[in-house]
Amino acid sequence: MQFNIIIEKDEDGWFVATVPSLPGCHSQAQSLDDLLERIREAITLYLEVKGKPPVEELRSFVGVQIVDALAC
Repeated sequence: MQFNIIIEKDEDGWFVATVPSLPGCHSQAQSLDDLLERIREAITLYLEVKGKPPVEELRSFVGVQIVDALAC
């Protein structure tokens, strides 16, 4: 199974991964390599506990845009 993940860097420099299609499925690490290993483990554990989610179309990631709302 394939899942899109969102990776952000928090204010303390940690990488945080979220799986949008699996509510509550998150992980964090100080390196991207560790983060990918941990989020795979989190997904596996999530699926063991909650079961496989309904089949949904895997959406293609387009990108991230920062918008300055105060400039409008």
